Amino acid sequence: MPVLVELIGELAEYERAHDEVEIDDMMLERALFGPEPSVFARVATVDDLIVGMALYYRSFSTWTGRPGIYLEDLYVRPAHRGLGIGRALLASLARLALDEDCRRLEWSVLDWNQPAIAFYQSIGAVATDEWTRYRLAGSALRDFASSL
Repeated sequence: MPVLVELIGELAEYERAHDEVEIDDMMLERALFGPEPSVFARVATVDDLIVGMALYYRSFSTWTGRPGIYLEDLYVRPAHRGLGIGRALLASLARLALDEDCRRLEWSVLDWNQPAIAFYQSIGAVATDEWTRYRLAGSALRDFASSL
C-alpha cells in the first residue's frame, strides 16, 4: 500500500494537483481489499520494485448492456518510462476487458498532457470530444445532497 500511495502522490504532482490528494494506506487497502472492492490494481515491477501502476474500476454501459473498465490512474515512474511498461499495463487491462466481455476500456487525460495523448493515439484510442465530464465535490456535493 505505501508504494501505491506514493505513486498516486507522484502522479498528482505531475498533474499539478498534489494538494488534492487525501488517500492514505488504510483507505487504499479498504478500497482494494474490503468486502466490496471499489478499485482494482495492476502493478509493474522491475527488479522486484514497483515502478508503475494501473488503478481501475468497473463501469457499465446501458447501451451495450455489458460491463466496462474505467482506468482511473496509469502511472510509470519517470526513470522507467520508454520501456513499454505503460503499454503493458494498458494492454493487460484491454485483455481483461475482452476476457470479461467488456465493451469499453475508457479513461480521461488532461488536455495539456501531450506525451500521454500521443501515446493513446498511437495505440488506436480515440478522444470522445462530444462528452463533457462533470463533477460534484466538496461543498457543492454536500450542498446538493442536502437540498432535498
